[in-house]
Amino acid sequence: MSLPNLCSHISAECSRGQLRLTLNREAQKNALSLAMYQSLTDALRWAASEAEVRVVRLSGSGDSFTAGNDLADFMSAGELDSHHPAVQFMRAVRELPQPLLAEVNGLAVGIGTTLLLHCDLVYASEDSYFQLPFTRLGLCPEFGASTLLAKRIGHARARELLLLGERLEALEAERLGLVNGVYPLERLSEEVDWVCGELCKVPPQAVARTKALLNEVETWPTDKVIERELAVFAECLQGDEAKQVISQMMKKGKS
Repeated sequence: MSLPNLCSHISAECSRGQLRLTLNREAQKNALSLAMYQSLTDALRWAASEAEVRVVRLSGSGDSFTAGNDLADFMSAGELDSHHPAVQFMRAVRELPQPLLAEVNGLAVGIGTTLLLHCDLVYASEDSYFQLPFTRLGLCPEFGASTLLAKRIGHARARELLLLGERLEALEAERLGLVNGVYPLERLSEEVDWVCGELCKVPPQAVARTKALLNEVETWPTDKVIERELAVFAECLQGDEAKQVISQMMKKGKS
């Protein structure tokens, strides 16, 4: 059982039934590049085919979970179609039969938050926060957030977060049901270790079937929402608003 070759910004370790994937690009707050998306996709697809993998755990190194997309890299990728690395990653997440756990420390921005809507369990540190700044970038939601966020936390709060792009602090995220638990940073990994260990004790086919059953009633509509969001997102990327905002951000980053 050997892991696929991954890019330098994705660390992977598989032991005792757990595949732990770590975003390892601290200087950029673990912003996701195209290479990172591809490596995550490869790792998830590998895990899906390995009976020894009982749970997949995703975390970020340093003081961040992820700042979302590396905008410069993302903008250079060409058409946002089914072959795009980010789209392939979304599909791999949706198709993963094993439980997917997120261990969130620090900021979780953009897809760093929408990804959590597809995780089976989410645990966060007390200093973590969540943000969906799509409209501020001249963009729209992605990864099914248009429908899944409202189902999870209610329509009123979801519209507020998606339209205004405001921060959501960890304890409020727990109260709303976006995360399962919030812990001091020094205890976070220990708590997630325990949960992963418990999941590895449960019969794997029962876990896989339960996960599939939980997803079954919303799979078709959510997939359709993701497809529609991607189409609108691609239009936004080509629009003047997004180009101006992202261009200004890049200039600030170089100055």
